[in-house]
Amino acid sequence: MPDLASLAAVTDAIEGGAGLPEILRAAARALDTSLILIDRSGTVLAAAARSPADERSLMRDAHDVVTIALKVADTPVGRLRMRVREQGPDASVLRLLSALIASEVERVRAPERASEEARARLLRAVLEGGIEDRDEMISRGKELGIDLDGGAGVVVVRAHPRKPTQEDWRRRLLALAARGARSAASGSIAAAAPEADEVRVLVPDPDGEVVRRAAAAILRELESGLPGFAFALGRSRRAADPLGLPRAGHEALLAANVVEGDPDRSELAFEETGTYQLLLPHMNDPAELRRFYDETVRPIAAYDEQYETDLLGTLSTFLDCDANVNATAARLFTHRHTVRYRFERVRELTGLDVSSTDGREKLSLGLKAMRVLGIAPARGPATEPGAEGGRVPR
Repeated sequence: MPDLASLAAVTDAIEGGAGLPEILRAAARALDTSLILIDRSGTVLAAAARSPADERSLMRDAHDVVTIALKVADTPVGRLRMRVREQGPDASVLRLLSALIASEVERVRAPERASEEARARLLRAVLEGGIEDRDEMISRGKELGIDLDGGAGVVVVRAHPRKPTQEDWRRRLLALAARGARSAASGSIAAAAPEADEVRVLVPDPDGEVVRRAAAAILRELESGLPGFAFALGRSRRAADPLGLPRAGHEALLAANVVEGDPDRSELAFEETGTYQLLLPHMNDPAELRRFYDETVRPIAAYDEQYETDLLGTLSTFLDCDANVNATAARLFTHRHTVRYRFERVRELTGLDVSSTDGREKLSLGLKAMRVLGIAPARGPATEPGAEGGRVPR
């Protein structure tokens, strides 16, 4: 039979506004087990463990840990992790306490979420040019705790799982990006972009160095909090005038698109994008970029996807090697005749010859347009006829 006194302690903690840690401790006593409470973004809100070993087991989701989804009116608000013992808690008591804890989490976190939604609306309005009056932008920012009067910058954050992972990692991506940015600049605003795997962060930057520090702090948070993921961060220059923030958003997006094609880096500043900066004016209306991509390297990308070849990778390596076939072959661990065969296929597909300056320039710009547009190349081994069974390593 349930211990009514222990249940009453949970009710007293809720009615007395004791807070989530005390409520969870009372619930742990009522259930005679160890508990950890996690919100829907993956942040630990409270822990009530019998020992440090119990707490470590709950944190790493050990085999004897059960996870209970907390919902309010079918809306997920968090998770309760419980250490399972031989004699499990009464199912009806567990259900009652889970409902009480879920309701309390919703009550406590609702104002914070409302504030986050207001910040997200401001961020979208700022980056999309929806606020044209400087004073209005500064005023609206101050209402939500961000000072844009001294300038600001933008960071675009992306994450890609390398293996199957939990479904709520995108909420955790947003929470980690926001936490990292705010550790460097209080008042920073983070919001999920329409693209599911992307977060955009607005960082107040009075001296031109804060955005750099914020991006580094975000990357540290991501690497610690989302193991097994690949990341791509692009950061803009500081916009001294807040009305220049839409351009800063395009700069960060361009840098993120460029760094996604670089396996050796996770973060890139707009200033480091080199000749890609020439394509920035087209970020606001990418139709011209798309047209140039279609007329140059799109047929190569389609061929790679259909036949699992890597003509684009070979072309990119060739351009990186200053159009030297022998250096390209050495870097790709293949024969120079194979490289020349692939370039003949490129000429057949596009009408552009890599042996001519004009052909190389157009193909190089086509590759840049592809990366600026965020189009990922097909990932496949180079096994077209003439490759002699060789594979281009990645």
